[in-house]
Amino acid sequence: MTSLPFALATRALDAILARQPLAETGAPYRELRSPMSPAPVGTMRVWQGDGEVSRIVYVGLVVPPINLDSHMVFAFTAAESGVPHFTLDSVYGGDYYAYHLDLIPRAELSSHLAYMDSAYDSLTGVYEEASQRDGLTRAHIGPRQHALMSPWMLVHRADEAAFRGMDPIVDAYVGHWLDLVSSGLPAAVTGSLADTDLAARDATVRANLFSPAVDPVWAQVSRLLGEPASDEIRDVLIGGPLS
Repeated sequence: MTSLPFALATRALDAILARQPLAETGAPYRELRSPMSPAPVGTMRVWQGDGEVSRIVYVGLVVPPINLDSHMVFAFTAAESGVPHFTLDSVYGGDYYAYHLDLIPRAELSSHLAYMDSAYDSLTGVYEEASQRDGLTRAHIGPRQHALMSPWMLVHRADEAAFRGMDPIVDAYVGHWLDLVSSGLPAAVTGSLADTDLAARDATVRANLFSPAVDPVWAQVSRLLGEPASDEIRDVLIGGPLS
């Protein structure tokens, strides 16, 4: 039986791959193993492309003894692109469901108003409606993690009914992001980003975003999989070369 977190994550992943058919590397790229189980406890799948979307990474971890059912999707735009990255985490932790949904900015929003409006403003209604739904409680996430994401980030714990109702919210974010990828940013908006070295900024932001010093989840992943596997996952997410 397909779990709710897996179904939500693959809903987003399938929608992206339907419009951005990147080539998968390996099948899967890596099986994830743990001393807790003789069988693999998860997979990392990676798709590569040379267009506007450069890499998609899926990481799934399913460990029933510790009530973990976690699925993460990251879709990264090209190094020189101003189009945000897409991310979705979809989790069941035994007592609750949780999700994290966002488009990660490629430039500083406070100093690039036209970029912010073009990339995010149409999500405002969806963001506000989703934030007020019954059955959701704000998930704990530190200020440093908040600073690396966008103000349109949705991050909640949810009861089952609320989590089942997330499909249209995820669809809206995925659809908006795919439209940005397909149409690109307006020329005037792209021009307004000339003061930003997009590739250099992205490399720095991704190194910080996936740093164990910023996100405590990596300590948990290291305990589960071991540090070498955790480091490899982070390296692929940061944009390192594939083995």
